[in-house]
Amino acid sequence: MPKPTPPAKPTIEVVDPRWVLKAGAVVILVAFLCAYTVICALFYHSQAQLVLHPTRPITSTPGIPFTDLHFGVDTTGQPQLNGWWIPSDNPANPTVLMLHSGEGNISDTLPQAINLHDANLNVLLFDYRGYGRSLGLNPSNATMQADAETALTYLTTTRAISPTAILVYGTGVGASLATNLCANHPNLPGLILESPTGDLEQQVRDDQRSTLIPMHLLFHERFPLAAPLSTLKTPKLILTYTTPHSDFNPRQAADPKLTTELNSPTNTEAIHTALRRFLDTYTPLLTTH
Repeated sequence: MPKPTPPAKPTIEVVDPRWVLKAGAVVILVAFLCAYTVICALFYHSQAQLVLHPTRPITSTPGIPFTDLHFGVDTTGQPQLNGWWIPSDNPANPTVLMLHSGEGNISDTLPQAINLHDANLNVLLFDYRGYGRSLGLNPSNATMQADAETALTYLTTTRAISPTAILVYGTGVGASLATNLCANHPNLPGLILESPTGDLEQQVRDDQRSTLIPMHLLFHERFPLAAPLSTLKTPKLILTYTTPHSDFNPRQAADPKLTTELNSPTNTEAIHTALRRFLDTYTPLLTTH
């Protein structure tokens, strides 16, 4: 009888170490790309937090006659915006629509509001959505600009104030909002900018958290200022201070304009003088006495 054939020995496949290294490199690369994509997505959706710092508690109120307001009804039927109406002694005097900075809330801008009131001006000071007692979350350049439009509409409709009697005031990034509001409504007679800031991309570039992010592709909370100001024909009063120092260059703004550098925001007499000079020069038909 023939001898049985012994079973074949199993073949052991040897994996090329180079393939293992390549596969490992691919896995690491994919993981890195996924992590980087997540980081970019988080930056894109939370970038406003780098330039806007809203607070909720109202720490002070005007201390002079004022009306607490709730306006800006949305599709839910609920007013979204909270603010203060601070009337002058003469209701026929011009009205100032105040657009505060991206820091704090209306109680932090109250000293400027009082300065405007003491200059015989009616004042509407309000909080954007996500600030103070206004509703909403996560403010942004777009939502704040929309809120500025809503406040202007409140003045012209609910209070029946002519746009030609409304001055727009902006401080900090509120200067960008105020400038764009005047660009969209050329019948507004005057723009007041105090310590203006805008064009915030460089500020965010200087933040260590954004070092690895493709800023030119992802950053959109820019609050443009220099470009719209360079063509805006609305008369402007630009107030800057030596303390604190402002990097804003008033020469960026197109004429007509009045620029004044003061030693500090507490110099109320000098502020009132600048306001009077501006109103007498560029808005002489408005009643201010």
